[in-house]
Amino acid sequence: MLTAVLFDLDGTLLDRDESVKKFIHSQYDRLNRSVGHIPRETYIKRFIELDQRGYVWKDKVYQQLTEEFQITRLTWEDFLQDYLTNFKNHCVPFPNLIPTLEKLKSRNLRLGMITNGKGQFQLDNIKALGIEKYFDTILISEWEGIKKPDPEIFKRALHQLNVSAHQSIFVGDHPENDVKAAQNVGMKGVWKKDPQWDSIEADYIVDDLAELLLF
Repeated sequence: MLTAVLFDLDGTLLDRDESVKKFIHSQYDRLNRSVGHIPRETYIKRFIELDQRGYVWKDKVYQQLTEEFQITRLTWEDFLQDYLTNFKNHCVPFPNLIPTLEKLKSRNLRLGMITNGKGQFQLDNIKALGIEKYFDTILISEWEGIKKPDPEIFKRALHQLNVSAHQSIFVGDHPENDVKAAQNVGMKGVWKKDPQWDSIEADYIVDDLAELLLF
């Protein structure tokens, strides 16, 4: 019997690729006095390349950008602060996010979230999506001192929800950090399809969050 559904954030609930595009377009306009000598598409394309879908923290990204493009009006720290302050204003949810969470809650399921990343930054994004209230526990790797795929962070979430692994599913877009890591602690692993990956071994595969309501 299913008692809990746990989620990843980026690429699962938050459409990070679209959010990044919105943010970086906005940053280019906001800081145009400092980056206007760089063609818009060049700046955006290079940011996305260096970002590696969020797996490179932005201090490294902005250090590289300011050096490559010889940006002098602002420091890389200024760009990083702009990212920390403004990214949350450009968060794009995946379709059916809130209706799905509402229906899962209406079934008296416990909901949890485990996300790698910086604590306050990730929490700001969760709040920007308007979904914090649906979750019984939220674990963010910086604040937990461990990150996926470490089994301990999954066990900690299950303990906080007071549910067993075999009665829980974990929904995420990453084959190793989400699906396999969850399976390794006895949970069912649900892969939220991501075009970056080919065929993934998962207990279930979904294209749209609303498909979780069929379980």
